[in-house]
Amino acid sequence: MSRARSSTRGRATGGRSRSASDIARCARDDWQYTYADEIKPSLEFLYRPHTITALVFLLAGLVYYALFLTGTDVVSNTKMGIAGCFGVIILTGLLEFKDGPFIRPHPAFWRVVLAVSVFYQLVLVILLFQDKSTARHLMTYLDPSLGVELPEKNYAGDCSLTWETIWDQMDVFVLAHTFGWYAKSMVLRDPYICWILSIMFEFLEYSLEHQLPNFAECWWDHWILDVLITNWLGIYLGMKTCEYFAMKTYSWRSVNQIPSYQGKLQRGIEQFTPHSWTSFDWGPSKSFRNYIAVLALMAFELQIELNAFYLKALLWIPPPHFINITRLIVMFFFCMPATREVYQYLSDPRCKRLGYHAWMLVANVFTETFICIKFGRGEFTEPFPAKVITFWSVLAAFLIGYAVIQFVMRKRWGWFGGMGEEEEVVKKAIRTPSAARRKKKAV
Repeated sequence: MSRARSSTRGRATGGRSRSASDIARCARDDWQYTYADEIKPSLEFLYRPHTITALVFLLAGLVYYALFLTGTDVVSNTKMGIAGCFGVIILTGLLEFKDGPFIRPHPAFWRVVLAVSVFYQLVLVILLFQDKSTARHLMTYLDPSLGVELPEKNYAGDCSLTWETIWDQMDVFVLAHTFGWYAKSMVLRDPYICWILSIMFEFLEYSLEHQLPNFAECWWDHWILDVLITNWLGIYLGMKTCEYFAMKTYSWRSVNQIPSYQGKLQRGIEQFTPHSWTSFDWGPSKSFRNYIAVLALMAFELQIELNAFYLKALLWIPPPHFINITRLIVMFFFCMPATREVYQYLSDPRCKRLGYHAWMLVANVFTETFICIKFGRGEFTEPFPAKVITFWSVLAAFLIGYAVIQFVMRKRWGWFGGMGEEEEVVKKAIRTPSAARRKKKAV
């Protein structure tokens, strides 16, 4: 018997029918009461809570370390203590945190992602309470090669358009642009927002090149190599992937319900793909609330990117270092469920709270920003150029003017071909049948 999810465009086949209570719960809180996969009896062990067993193993490990492995080296003991704290937080999150909006490859995986976000927040808070030199020294305990000021690569030294100069610009950031925008497309699921962000980040590089010298690039590096080639490729592939998942037929049968070995193998692979897919329609022009939310979303995403560059520069971490790469990877996994929760919060009037992943991601990003502001004192003494201030002032005036025209003059007053509030109420009343008409139609 087939079952379909109301917020999902993809088609679904297979599985059990739902009761009225199940439908009501899904309508009340879509991501918290999502469908579960059919579980093979031999795999039920992986979907049952094992809180007592896990607690016994945790306490046994702590006792063993406390009685038999404690040394006198302060650095080594501190590292082991931090690793132990990480393990405790991960295990606690694995067993006790609530499920998020995704259930594949396993709901526990996304609980671990949330637990990692909590641990990352604790690390950021520790860094926030340090001074700049101490924070840089702490990085040497992760890698002794750190703690050395970074040489900034000059991307605008020779802007002649030749094969030599183009090849000289090819570094790790080229791949980062492509894979990064592929990931952002999967997170945001909106090509227009992705293109706006792609262009706006180039303007941010123009605006901040007096603070971060590696933001200074040739014009063709900004607009051809970055925007029109690497960013376009990442956005194109990402949106094609979104289209594939939106149009895909989803089968929620368990492995033991599939007769052929090829079908079982395909079902096993599908366990690492989405259980269902929701296409995002952010609708920034529909209401003032959506407009502000989309602007905040884009500003938030740009701040995530800026934090990567400022943290790298202030803590003296080279671009290809595993710390930078690890942060980018975990941020992707943080953003996937967080953006889904934000979209549910904005689009579903029955959703009255922000999800756990989104809450933690906001805390992570703002704490990173606070660290950049604190450690940036005395580092960037050159004032903002007048042309930069003028550009952002004009952009702010444009955004405010658009909001006034779209949501006050057109939607409220009915100017410029818009529909006023009274006309919109009348139109909705005409479209919506009265109770008597519905009752007569039902009879």
